[in-house]
This record gives sequence, structure tokens and C-alpha cells, in this order.
Amino acid sequence: MRITHRVFTDLAIWMTGFGLLMGVVFPFFVLLMGIPSEFVMKPWFFATCMIAGLLVGAANIWLAKAIVGKRLRILADRMNYVKTNLLEIANQGDMEKCTPENCFIEGDSDDEIGESARAFNRLVQALADSFRDVFAVRMFTEMLTSHLHLEKLADKAIEQLIQHTNANAGAVLIEENGELRVAASIGIKNPARLAENDHVKRAFDTKVGKRLTLPTGIVVEGVLAEFRPKETCVASIVYKGAAIGVIVLASAAGFITEEINRLELFRQGLALALHNALIHDRLQRLAAIDPLTGVFNRRFGMIRFHEEYGRAVRANIQLGVVMFDIDWFKKVNDTYGHMIGDRVLIMVAKTARSALREGDVLLRYGGEEFLAILPAASSEDIMKIAERMRRLVEDQTVKADDTDIRITISAGGVSFPETDVRDEMDLIKKADEALYMAKNTGRNRVVVL
Repeated sequence: MRITHRVFTDLAIWMTGFGLLMGVVFPFFVLLMGIPSEFVMKPWFFATCMIAGLLVGAANIWLAKAIVGKRLRILADRMNYVKTNLLEIANQGDMEKCTPENCFIEGDSDDEIGESARAFNRLVQALADSFRDVFAVRMFTEMLTSHLHLEKLADKAIEQLIQHTNANAGAVLIEENGELRVAASIGIKNPARLAENDHVKRAFDTKVGKRLTLPTGIVVEGVLAEFRPKETCVASIVYKGAAIGVIVLASAAGFITEEINRLELFRQGLALALHNALIHDRLQRLAAIDPLTGVFNRRFGMIRFHEEYGRAVRANIQLGVVMFDIDWFKKVNDTYGHMIGDRVLIMVAKTARSALREGDVLLRYGGEEFLAILPAASSEDIMKIAERMRRLVEDQTVKADDTDIRITISAGGVSFPETDVRDEMDLIKKADEALYMAKNTGRNRVVVL
């Protein structure tokens, strides 16, 4: 029963009252024990008993404060410490200021006090885990919103996923044109094979993740040796009900529940970010591609040419340029119409691209004129590649009603720094001069300066 708003004050009142009551009642118990009344029923005996009762009450109060009060004070101090540092802990996302040494209470008794201490410790631990999750999600979200480039986003995402789930390796796969491809991976040997893994395909098709304790088809690259992980987690990335990718994480020790829950939080944010990056990537491609021929347009192609020229100058490596156009293209348009002319442009672009090496760049420079940028190509390389293009185009035909139209191209090439030029535009000018020479000496030929 409460008397005041202070527990120990209430306890003191009740113990004092109980001590006085015992002092009053005790003489009558003494009478029942057969002690003569002339010794008991005296004012001084009653006073002595009441004083003894008060002393016992005071001793009980002191013991309660010394034993129970001390524990309660520790609990209150720890609570105040956590409260004081709560904002800083939330902002930093870690419990550095609230370690078990300075926040936890030793629960060394099997009673309500001990259980209170253990419950408080569990609360602090849950708070620490919660703040870590909130901070991790906030940092992950900030990272996602700072990247729109698909490959860079995937690289950063897998780094964060591995860090916050204590995985040893992982990969992010995305869907493109109906097929999965690895956008980023860390620590997985032959990551491209993941796209063919049955578990990965099933997770993508069913949109249901899976934890595999005995994974198949995944090998992790360790520091000293390759090893198969103890557990692999495969989770689909779903945006508005549609699967757009898959996350694969591998752990040598296995995943705990908190790590899987954290992955689920990350997966939701990653779905939105990947969707935005895919849209951005498609828009970028649309802006860079000539809609008729499917090769780079002049604006974007010249940006690439500027990059390749700068790299060649800095690294003192070769850079080849081939300028080519379609022979008698105006005559084709005038004779068969622009629709047939468009088909000729598409055929030439497709054929020329097939003749180029991986890493070469093809752009539509204007009208029927194309430019091929050939990194690390010498004059000899340029001649071989341009001649291959010329022969392949010459072997093709374009149908116009019942007529097979044969098309040829003329090409001019130049290699830097074999040819001395002032700047990148001068290099194109030299290639154009070589093309002019090819046109003036009979067409359907290649000239390399």
C-alpha cells in the first residue's frame, strides 16, 4: 500500500510503525511465556521494547537500502546513461558508448532483482541490434540514392550486403532481355556460372528466397584457398511484383536470424534503386544510340572518341580511326527510295560491327558516313580491319522487289601516333582525307595513311 510517492519512504513508515507495534505487543507475549507481570507491565519495559522495535525497523530500512537500493540505483544509473547517449547512439548507429561493461547490469541473483537486471540487459541488447539495423539501412539507402549507374550501384550494393550480413562472398544478378547476368560479384569463382545455377533461376522465377546449408555450384575464393561455404542465401529482388534480379550471399560460418532479417530490409531498398538504375541505363542507351542503325550516334560516339584519344595520349599507346561511307548511296536512294536506303544503312552498320574487335567503337558520323574507333590499333591493324569490313559488305546484298542490290564501301584510316596530328579533330581530318583518296581512286577500296 502506497503512502507517499517514494518507495523507501513508504518502507520506512511501514517498518517504523511495525517496529512500534511490535514494541507494544511484545510485553504481552512475554506474559504468555510465564514471566511475572510485575517485571513486564512496567512503563520502562514497554519503552524498551518499543525502542528495540524502532531499532530493528531502522536496521531493516538500512539493509533494504544497502542491498536493494544499491541495485536499483545501478539500474537507474544505467537507464540514465542509455537515455543520455541515446541520440548519439542513434546517429552513429553503433553502441560504442554503451558496451556491456558500462551499460549492462550483473544479474547474479535468482529473484525479481536479478530478473530485472537480466531483462534490462536484454532490452539494451535489443536496442543495440535495432540501432545497428536502422543505421545500416540508412547508410545503405544513402548509398543507393547516390548512384544511378547500374554497374557502380551493383558494386556498392554487394559490398554493403557482404559487410552487414558477415558474408564471405556474394553477387548481384539482374535480368536483361529475359536472361540473368552478373552485375557485380565479390569472392566468387566463375561468377558468370551463377546465372545458370538452378537455385538462382528458381529464386528468380518463384520470387521466393532460399537458404542452402549444402550449396551446390558455388565456390568461394578464400585468401589462401578456395572453399565451399557452409550456407548460401539466395534471394530474389522484386519490384512491384516483378522479379528484376537475384542476390546471392555465401558464408563460411552460416547466417544468423538477425543477418537474414537485415538482408530482407536491404532487399526492399535495393529493388527500388535497381529499378531506377535500369530505367536510367535504358534512357542513357536510347540517348546514345542511332535509332536506325543501332550504333552510337555522333554526339555520344564523339564523347567516346575524346575519351579514347585522351587515354592514348596519356599512356602513349596507339589509336586507330577508320572513316568509311557507302559508295553511290545517293543513287540507291534516288533509284529505289529511302526505305531501301534505310535497309542499306542498317545492313552496312550491322556488317561493319561484326568485323570489329571487342572494345572497338562504331558510330554513325552523319548520313551514310560511319566512324570506327580502334584502340591500340596500328596502321597494319587498321588495314586488316577495314579491309575485312569492305569485303564483308561487298558480299552482302539488299533486296528491292526482285532486284538484289550490291553495296560497296570506301574507307580511309589513320593511326596515332604514327601519323603526327595536332589534336583529336586533326586525327579525324586525316582519316577523312584518306577516305577522299579512296573515293577518288576508284571506290570500294581502303586507304591508310
